[in-house]
Amino acid sequence: MESGKVLLVGAGPGDVRLITVKGLEAIMQAEVILYDRLANPKLLEFAPADCELIYCGKLPDRHTLRQENINDLLVQKALEGKVVVRLKGGDPGVFGRVGEEAAALALYQIPFEIVPGISSGIAAPLYAGIPVTHREHAESFAVVTAHDKSIEGKPMLDWEGLVRGVDTIAFYMGVANLPFICENLIAHGKPADTPVILIQWGTFGRQRTLQGTLSDISKKVLEAKFSNPSIILVGEVISLREKISWFEKMPLFGRQILLARTSEGASGLAKGLMEQGADVIEFPKWKKTILPVEVGNVTNYDKILFTSPESVGEFFQAVIEKGIDIRKIKADFYGGSSKSINALKERGFMASLIEDMPKEGSLLVVGDDRKYEVENADFLVTSKKELDQQFLPIFQRMLEEAEVNTMVFPSGASVNVFIEGLKKCGIDVFYLLKDVQVVCMGQHTKEQVERVGLITAGMPVSPTRKALVEYLIQCPIV
Repeated sequence: MESGKVLLVGAGPGDVRLITVKGLEAIMQAEVILYDRLANPKLLEFAPADCELIYCGKLPDRHTLRQENINDLLVQKALEGKVVVRLKGGDPGVFGRVGEEAAALALYQIPFEIVPGISSGIAAPLYAGIPVTHREHAESFAVVTAHDKSIEGKPMLDWEGLVRGVDTIAFYMGVANLPFICENLIAHGKPADTPVILIQWGTFGRQRTLQGTLSDISKKVLEAKFSNPSIILVGEVISLREKISWFEKMPLFGRQILLARTSEGASGLAKGLMEQGADVIEFPKWKKTILPVEVGNVTNYDKILFTSPESVGEFFQAVIEKGIDIRKIKADFYGGSSKSINALKERGFMASLIEDMPKEGSLLVVGDDRKYEVENADFLVTSKKELDQQFLPIFQRMLEEAEVNTMVFPSGASVNVFIEGLKKCGIDVFYLLKDVQVVCMGQHTKEQVERVGLITAGMPVSPTRKALVEYLIQCPIV
């Protein structure tokens, strides 16, 4: 069998929008992805539905896969003729061990490419309002590993060279060795009052910063219980932060939002929330199969309710294939969410939300499942959706590393499927959301949420993206 190909890809520092075009293209063609802990898991949603996902994440106290095993897997999967992506946080050439992986592939004459990514040592400071170089403050910049292969894990560095020759220093993953770093920089001539800042989860909406000097930052870190993943930045250029800090001033910065999802495609709502500075975790992740449907009697109904935007396209495709004149459909159209309404508008149809649907008249519910709680209705199931099992452990890891403070239900149909998805992960919805603001988009959604026993914080004035953002800005995080 002809060997496949391996792409060693930098995922960037965390914000999914910071991946390169070439990196995203690699993910979209992958048959196997080996991904690290610091590569944002949301990037995996761009992979093909049948792509095999292998977690290689490492923590200081444990390794899911050791580097030798990762090298072997890359070789094995490529020799099976597959397109393999090795997805690494930041840039693969900056403490990413890409040289070792590339050497293993070269040994077996396996074709490979290395796709650079934005390094965390540059991106995290910028998201904290700090350029690593500046004509008045810093003309040189260095990235330094804060732990190495020495017996005690203390970095064996040219401390004198760093102090004398570098204005701004970025130490990677060095919180445990911070006292050692500060002591050596001071001992080799760096002033004790040199500014230091730690940036944790840089470029995420959960980004945290802690500022001090070489003389006091270690104590502050202990008091604040600061931990990795963090970039430690040392240098006078940190003084610019007060003037040009921008990310932390975004309207939804600090919001860590869990968004219930009913569709398998990209979410415009999630994108809009992230553009305002929020972290967004979407759940569940779906896989869909289009079903053959019989639409011969669709002209007989007074009302047609579409439970998802995808069901709109699937319905009209079936109608056209059946040769039915759309003008003969006399029903009024309704949508379970504003996204469904917009999908109908794009096809030239005016529609109303389910809240405005009268009880009188015959009703056809068009959608991807039968869980929509509507009385006295016929159902037309246009597709079958099932949970993507590969994403359940990914979701659990995302929850472990986040501190969710906001829950958004965009539609009534999202409530039950969200709860059922949590059960598959062994997570109790009431425990998960006990200290979380639960926000509903629309009165019908609010009723569905309260029906299952959850307490709601409220809802925006209208079930739109803009209204939701305005509502979250006005309501403080609990």
